This record gives sequence, C-alpha cells and structure tokens, in this order.
Amino acid sequence: MPTPPPPSPPNDPPPGESSAPLEYVVRYGTMRTLGVMTAKTTFGYGDDVIVRTDRGTESGTVLCQATPVAIAAMQESTQGRILRLQDVDDRKQLAYLKTLTDAAMATCQRCVDALDLQMELVDVEQILGGERVVVYFIAPQRVDFRQLVRDLAKEFQTRIEMRQIGVRDEAKILADYGDCGRPICCANHLTKMPPVSMKMAKLQKATLDPNKISGRCGRLKCCLRYEFETYQSLADALPPVGSQVVTRDGTMVVLNQEILSGQLLVSTEDRRRILINASDVLTVQQK
Repeated sequence: MPTPPPPSPPNDPPPGESSAPLEYVVRYGTMRTLGVMTAKTTFGYGDDVIVRTDRGTESGTVLCQATPVAIAAMQESTQGRILRLQDVDDRKQLAYLKTLTDAAMATCQRCVDALDLQMELVDVEQILGGERVVVYFIAPQRVDFRQLVRDLAKEFQTRIEMRQIGVRDEAKILADYGDCGRPICCANHLTKMPPVSMKMAKLQKATLDPNKISGRCGRLKCCLRYEFETYQSLADALPPVGSQVVTRDGTMVVLNQEILSGQLLVSTEDRRRILINASDVLTVQQK
C-alpha cells in the first residue's frame, strides 16, 4: 500500500492565495482613477474586480502589479483593496445602475433648475455599493450648492458628493474617439492631463489652425506634448535660428531648422537660400 503524502503545514495559504500581501494598480470610477489595491489572491491584466475604496464598494479593472516602477510612474494614486472578481450578480447590478443614469441626471437637473444655479451637469455616478452619488458639473465660477446637496440627499437617500470639473475632464467623461481614430488619450491611459502650449505645436511644425490641433475638449491636443522633449533636444543640438555658421562653402546665416532631417535652411553670402546638413557646419557664431 503506497504511503500517503504528508499533510501540508497548517500555516500554508490556500491554493491561489499568497502568504505575502499582493498589490495591484486598479483603474476605477467615472474619472478612471488609479489606485494601489491590496489583495489576498492573484489577479491578471484586464480582470474586472470589485474593490473597496474611500468612496465605498465599486467596480474596477486590474492593470498591473504595483511594482516600484509602476508606482513611481503614478503621479497620484489612492489606496484600497480588491475584494473579489466580478461575478454575474455584480455585472447585473452595474448594468442596472447604468440604466438609471438618465433618470438620475433628470432628477439632478430638476433640483438645479429649482434653485436657479449657474452650473451645467456633466454626469451622475452611482457607486455600486450605494454609499454615495457623485455629481460632476462645470461652472464659470464657484457655486454654493449646499442646499442642492440637501435636496439631492433626500432624492437619492444617500451621501452626495459634488465635483466641479473643467472642460478637459468633461471630455474625459463624455468623449469617445479622437481625430486619430483611436480612443481619446485622457479616457484611455492618461492619469493626469499635462499643460500643452502653442510653443509645442510651433516647434513640431504642426498646423496652427485651432480646429486641427484642438482635441474634443476644445483645448490643444495632449499628444502635442508626447514628442515635445525629443523635438526640443534635437532642436537644441542644431545651430539656433539667426546664428552664423561657417562651412567649407563660406559663412551662412541660419533661417530655419529642419529638426527631424537634421538640416538647416540658410542664407548664403550671395543671398541664396539653400538647405545644408547640420554635419556640414564647422563652427557656429552665436547671433
């Protein structure tokens, strides 16, 4: 008769569980907030989970393990814990809450109109666990919504959180695809929208037509920042516009930089305009 295997030590974790606490980066909520969530079991990329945050019980999506590199890349993050994978009942409840969005918006709008408040409703987020309702709005100035919160608390019978957002956040909530045909960056992977200036468009020689370099929010496209530092470093390596450069063919004045090709538009001593390679420059005399 074969000898049975020895029993597992009593302190061993159950299958699928780890003795050490696990941490994952989870995206959750209407604003696609990133949080570092602890867990007792392992999860994979794209898993739909139920999490516990400072707002209550809500749904989220696992993005990756919360490694030091991942945490360092996150400018702002919240804390919480993963409770479980979403099951059929969770998905039904989420779908049901989605069907209530229009009615919730209508209720909020009715209360706003009754108080004659100068604000525009953007979205109403009902937390899965029912702990609160978050109302997103835009307004030209600060709004005294204390009475509105009391009225909405009576309507929804839960805690009300008012969040005033900007036009970029409005696009993050409502928009879908950009001019490039891909999902808009702010709703896909950006966690914080960086400032973008016209200088970035000029350096990259993008069209300056506002209709073509503006995103769904009406502001300059976030993608103008993605390659700006590369363009800036390449431009800094070239002789600046207005400087005099000495080549084997004589002294010339730099009129413009062709950053990606590493070329210069120059004016020669006989006032011709030609393109030369930056590698042909022997010395640079600053303007």
